Amino acid sequence: MGHFTVVDHPLIQHKLSIIRNKDTGTKDFRECISEIAMLVCYEATKELPLTEVEVETPICTAKCKVLKGKKFAIVPILRAGLGMVDGVLSLVPSAKVGHIGLYRDPVTLEAVKYYCKMPPDIQDRDVFVLDPMLATGVSASSAIEMIKEYKPRSIKMMNIIAAQEGVDRILTDHPDVDIFCAALDEKLNDHAYIVPGLGDAGDRIFGTK
Repeated sequence: MGHFTVVDHPLIQHKLSIIRNKDTGTKDFRECISEIAMLVCYEATKELPLTEVEVETPICTAKCKVLKGKKFAIVPILRAGLGMVDGVLSLVPSAKVGHIGLYRDPVTLEAVKYYCKMPPDIQDRDVFVLDPMLATGVSASSAIEMIKEYKPRSIKMMNIIAAQEGVDRILTDHPDVDIFCAALDEKLNDHAYIVPGLGDAGDRIFGTK
């Protein structure tokens, strides 16, 4: 069964209070989303494999650790997931970036793919799926299913805020996927918005509302 981890570092909690505030402007909101993504990524990557190398310091030769293979990919779910990309790339600048676009069919309520582009060598990479909000989990589960068709080495999910319903959906549909987020909120309302949440992450990142 996959693991669910809430990264409740004090810096994250402070930045969460900023993005939850309805009066926070687009610039500050966007910057905090990126910074929280970086901090969550720090925790989510703590088990990446290392290998030993020799490095010449100004004093002597030292044995040091570097990432083994460096095969890493991030896949934001459009469009809100784009807000997390820069934060993750600041930690792992060599990562390749794929994209998945989904919309919810108004009749069936199922997630429908409208865009999907993956790095050509994704089967050799560990993938992190990025989406600020994990609400019902329908879109995220569908996105993971699409990525699995490319047979990557592994898949993890990174969110800013999650609801238990979405977490349960991912862990049930994809028991091989670990989830990392900054906060687990109380519930979903009748419109499938996370409560207390932060509203529509995409609109607030891009200033479209």
